[in-house]
Amino acid sequence: MTRLSVEMLAADKVEPITSAGHAQLGIAVLAGIAVIVLLITKFKLHAFLALTIGSLALGAFAGAPLDKAIASFTAGLGSTVAGVGVLIALGAILGKLLADSGGADQIVDTILAKAGGRSMPWAMVLIASVIGLPLFFEVGVVLLIPVVLMVAKRGNYSLMRIGIPALAGLSVMHGLVPPHPGPLVAIDAVGANLGVTLALGVLVAVPTVVIAGPLFSKVAARWVDVPAPDRMIPQRPSEELERRPGFGATLATILLPVVLMLSKALVDIVVDDPEHTVQRVFDVVGSPLIALLAAVLVGIFTLGRPAGFSRERISQLVDRGLAPIAGILLIVGAGGGFKQTLIDCGVGQMVLDVSKDWSIPALLLAWLIAVAIRLATGSATVATISAAGLVAPLAADMSTPHTALLVLAIGAGSLFFSHVNDAGFWLVKEYFGLSVGQNIKTWSVMETIISVVAGGLVLLLSLVV
Repeated sequence: MTRLSVEMLAADKVEPITSAGHAQLGIAVLAGIAVIVLLITKFKLHAFLALTIGSLALGAFAGAPLDKAIASFTAGLGSTVAGVGVLIALGAILGKLLADSGGADQIVDTILAKAGGRSMPWAMVLIASVIGLPLFFEVGVVLLIPVVLMVAKRGNYSLMRIGIPALAGLSVMHGLVPPHPGPLVAIDAVGANLGVTLALGVLVAVPTVVIAGPLFSKVAARWVDVPAPDRMIPQRPSEELERRPGFGATLATILLPVVLMLSKALVDIVVDDPEHTVQRVFDVVGSPLIALLAAVLVGIFTLGRPAGFSRERISQLVDRGLAPIAGILLIVGAGGGFKQTLIDCGVGQMVLDVSKDWSIPALLLAWLIAVAIRLATGSATVATISAAGLVAPLAADMSTPHTALLVLAIGAGSLFFSHVNDAGFWLVKEYFGLSVGQNIKTWSVMETIISVVAGGLVLLLSLVV
């Protein structure tokens, strides 16, 4: 949903599709979310189907005509996919190119060759943060697990001392830093500036990942002192390659979209003239679409060609990179449909009306809503999408930095306490060979630290920007 549509809604210029009162709307929201939670957790239904059914249930509970609820859902789905779908696709292609070419392994091996002893956890968090920029969390875990196991076993380190920093780096990037799907959807929903959100996201991410990664890993290693599991380390992609891209070229390719988007944000601040030639140029090259497209095209020559990939293999690589994101696109789209149904039912105006008499800050409210949905559904993406839809109207009167902080508050809340209803919980547990209790004391606590520290930093930043 655009910022304009939020402002129109806040000004009562858009008629809701139902005339229900606040009490009925509140019950409808809780019932709609309860339907989604029940379908995901109890009946193990795919999140796309659960969000679709939950959106229709929300409309029905709010007393909206079914045809109008369907129209709201499909409009929201379409606008969300149109806004972020291409970006998710480009990010997936770049991530696949990075993994298959051996570029990711080159970064890992180069940094590890220069690290050792006490610096190893810091090296792991650096590796995960850099590689985590263009990769989905699950892909990053699968890519880094062989490295974590290898380093822990060869260096005789506690698995937690090496694994927690790597997981922290991936998780923080996933929740706070675009172009990951969650932050992108929240940016689209509340009308935030992507460059400002990226800059503030990095500012929040650095201290958060230090605290939840290398520092907490000391405690986690004492709580759960386990060695790397004695099983076969998965094969890394570059082991099949005769050569792979260089460290500098790989790092430059990964950071290219970040640099372009941050450059646009900086030019917007310094020049501040939409008609100025420099700003118009950077408005184009710093847009997420062009920045990620440029990184993919550059990556073909800096990653694919040095690895010896033919044109046919690069084409096949793009196909394989796009295939796994179908489910993600559908979940994100359905989340956008749910968000639009919330708004069109009048829930946005209800949030404005109810929250104006509260003393709770809007950023804290956004964090708490995301935390509640995360705990209930286990999905950071679902939590981000749903919370963004609920609090989007609060952004109407916010400044550009505070709107960006609203996105980060939602992202921070969406990472709170991963437990048994989160697929990531089981992914980490099985790879590291932990019991459920051990995983809660390490992975779940780490996620909670990330959420609380990032949320606290967002609130502190709101006082100075």
